[in-house]
Amino acid sequence: MRRLAARIATTALAVTLFTQVASAQMFSGTTAGGATWNRPVGGNPPIAPLSGVGTNVAYDLFSFQVTQSGTYDFLSTATAPTNWDNYLFLYQSSFNPSSQFTNIIIGNDDFLSIGLAGFNGVALNAGTDYFIVTSGFGNDDAGTYELRITGDGTAFETQDVVPEPATLTLLASGLVGLAAARRRRES
Repeated sequence: MRRLAARIATTALAVTLFTQVASAQMFSGTTAGGATWNRPVGGNPPIAPLSGVGTNVAYDLFSFQVTQSGTYDFLSTATAPTNWDNYLFLYQSSFNPSSQFTNIIIGNDDFLSIGLAGFNGVALNAGTDYFIVTSGFGNDDAGTYELRITGDGTAFETQDVVPEPATLTLLASGLVGLAAARRRRES
């Protein structure tokens, strides 16, 4: 009877581990040459003041949603240069690099060691926009990274495309021109 119970427990553990690995999504990016900001200091949630070390540090923005409400784990691994000192922040609904504490959920540096940043057990809702900001500890910390998101559902990248003001002006001019041409034809 004990052998059967041990086999069942081992099988259940293997299924759980497989399910967790199967639901992990990997994304990659780089902060090198990216836009810069004065980053917050990590916390759950981060609170003022802003960093005195990362005052003009490059960042990369990754927007995503999840397919199922539940808890999710995040791990960012600095890949090139190896173990550059990365920092990770999670925002909900929107991200504005000039308003660092608006919509921030959590931030972390050195998750186990330098070159790793992340957090576990963060509650996310399906259909909500989330933003991961990968940054560096100091102004000279930048590089490529791999981001792993594991959780109850699947994370998928979203593209928030906001037209440039010049594009909006061109579009408005085109619509005004079409309206004028239509009025002329109807006259």
